[in-house]
Amino acid sequence: MTGAQEIPVMQPNSSQCFEIRDQEKVVSTAVGKPITHVSAIKQATGEAIYCDDIPTVAGELYLKLVFSSEAHAKIISVDASKALLVPGVEAFLSAADLDEERNKMGPIMKDEEIFSRDTVTSRACVIGAILATSENAARKGKDLVVVNYERLNPVIVTLEDAISHESYFPSYPRILKKGDVNNAFTNSSHIVEGQVRSGAQEHFYLETFSAYATRKEDELEIIASTQHPEDIAHMVSEALQIPSHKIIAKVKRIGGGFGGKESRPAILAVPVAIAAYKLKRAVRAVLDRDEDMQVSGYRHPCLIKYKVGFTEEGKITAAKFEIYANAGNSMDISCAMIERTLVHVDNCYFIPNVEVHGYLCKTNMPSNTAFRGFGAPKAMMAAETMIRHVATELNKSYEEIICINMYQEGSLTHYNQELTYCTLSRCWNECIESSNYWQRRIEVEEFNRHNRWKKKGITLVPTKYGISFQVNVLMQAGALLLVYKDGSVLLSIGGIEMGQGLFTKMIQVAATALEIDYTKIHISEMSTDKVPNSSPTAASISSDLYGMAVIEACNTLKARLEPFKAKNPNGKWDDWVIDAYVNRVSLSATGFYAAPEITYDSETNSGNLYEYFTYGVACSEVIIDCLTGDHQVLRTDIVMDVGESLNPAIDIGQVEGAFMQGYGYYTMEEMVFSPRGEALSRGPGAYKIPGFSDIPKVFNVSLLKGAPNPRAVYSSKAVGEPPLFLATSVFFAIKDAIRAARIDSGESPEFVLDAPATCARIRMACEDLITKQVTPTIKDTGKPWNVIA
Repeated sequence: MTGAQEIPVMQPNSSQCFEIRDQEKVVSTAVGKPITHVSAIKQATGEAIYCDDIPTVAGELYLKLVFSSEAHAKIISVDASKALLVPGVEAFLSAADLDEERNKMGPIMKDEEIFSRDTVTSRACVIGAILATSENAARKGKDLVVVNYERLNPVIVTLEDAISHESYFPSYPRILKKGDVNNAFTNSSHIVEGQVRSGAQEHFYLETFSAYATRKEDELEIIASTQHPEDIAHMVSEALQIPSHKIIAKVKRIGGGFGGKESRPAILAVPVAIAAYKLKRAVRAVLDRDEDMQVSGYRHPCLIKYKVGFTEEGKITAAKFEIYANAGNSMDISCAMIERTLVHVDNCYFIPNVEVHGYLCKTNMPSNTAFRGFGAPKAMMAAETMIRHVATELNKSYEEIICINMYQEGSLTHYNQELTYCTLSRCWNECIESSNYWQRRIEVEEFNRHNRWKKKGITLVPTKYGISFQVNVLMQAGALLLVYKDGSVLLSIGGIEMGQGLFTKMIQVAATALEIDYTKIHISEMSTDKVPNSSPTAASISSDLYGMAVIEACNTLKARLEPFKAKNPNGKWDDWVIDAYVNRVSLSATGFYAAPEITYDSETNSGNLYEYFTYGVACSEVIIDCLTGDHQVLRTDIVMDVGESLNPAIDIGQVEGAFMQGYGYYTMEEMVFSPRGEALSRGPGAYKIPGFSDIPKVFNVSLLKGAPNPRAVYSSKAVGEPPLFLATSVFFAIKDAIRAARIDSGESPEFVLDAPATCARIRMACEDLITKQVTPTIKDTGKPWNVIA
């Protein structure tokens, strides 16, 4: 037991398995081929243009926002006189420049102010904006704006603070019920209770919030790093009281979004647009990294309490969940987030009787917002913790409990949607086989028997992710197709490119529909004067929606070309196009798609809420150092059902990227705050995100074969968000390793591990004589570790 085996150094290795269906390699059939991302070369060489790369123009001004230095306070006075004396500083904008009604904003509820007038409720509140001829002058001016406050109490930072003060948004808790939970508990053989806590996660996109606006006569053009340009234009329209047709919002690409740029960029883009319009000058702004991390909002910290009843065999009969999510100081889109949380607490398991209470906690933190997975990863983690708790209580393997309770074809969820084309069992069995799970489980146990201070863990985790905005009005998309005389095609859609490959996939869809080479098609940018009233590029559904709109536009144009094709059957695309032009046939077409209506009724808890589900299973093996708390991911195997992939290279990249982002969330990314609501972990020096060395040493990703999806474009499936939760396979493998260490120490194998599983938490969970000398422990303080007193 005290001897240690030599741990072999593993060489990084990986495999990517997918099927290319078009064996004939027809040039025009671009869908299903691993085509390179159309911007890849530009991005790799630095030629790709982002918002702040736009060349400066004469008379341009630079804007710096003045943020509140208090989390909860009354504004006594704002004095910008010293700032206006700085050479180069030309203006200061504040609430005094907008009347009360025009100063309101918010994506759903108008519960935010563009510029705070009387009070501030978090350090993300904007007091005003300094406009100067240079960034340095604007920075100096911003620091000279004097704001006097009267501090207000309480300052609510943590979920515990919110619960103790009963600080919840109106209309919450939101309650979802199915069956009779109390009766089922009465008749259950066993009942256990527990809780799961997960912290905030910073988006840490490479491009921080940025915006650029110019006024041309009485028109306004806005370029911003946002996933929802239409919403920015709408807010500016309301603030300036000018119609939307005189405002154009554009996005060529953004440097990562992950949901963080769906709604929050308005705090910068709207003031920039207002300044450009009022001063009749071009205005640009970029948040510094520390500013961005303080004000842009995070993944919602969450506390979930569960109570579960089950039979002697391990069949779950009932479950009750209480979900507390830290929404921050405004609603933003947290109401939509908690709805997804409520309907994903089942993860992959049939629970006949369910009761879920969802609380949105109102705190003096920056307004938390969308993040890849949008509420689901927190809920599904509770489900996985619960499953493993049941297994421990019955002294059975968690694999057995999962298989007993796993959804099958035709199962009903707790919101009564029937599962069709359910490939969970296939993904589960294929992952077990491809990862050689059972043999490796034996090897892990053997390793742990011979090593005291290094322990291995290995686990399997399944996932089921619903694809839909969950709101009918957002389930629509438009496209504009322009064909030129030389046969080249310019395509415009309402979605934006943030590295996820949406533009590439839409080019492939158009090429296949038009039956031409994909190199003839180009997408330049998203612009609200090309495709109006667009939904945000979010919820992993953009390929589904815009793909259908693109096909409709292509079919319209093909029908116009059909007579010329019939007249010249041996001709080519270019011949038919020029012939149509000569004969004065329109070579532009629009496409529009409205997804089938969501039939779910929350009053009766029935009907279909989602278009379909994306499934997957991951197996991860880790090794931990019981003396330092460090860990390493030795191997991860993923089997993902993405239907018939539009582009398997991009989809596998999305699976790998989502997994690594989830890995950061569950193991190392920890936001730390002061009791006054200040983010103390601002910047990469204080906030650790995964690096190259954190990638699993062996990383195998396989796309499930023969799993078409009739509910989406060309039988594909959404892929952006669903794989993120599979990173909990690492978290639970770490718990597996810690459990082995605790048994060696003579400690109880049962323990609570909050996410993220940082080095400190892993070390303290591996209880021994050393850890017992450390006081106070988290048990003694009762406070979350991420609040520094």
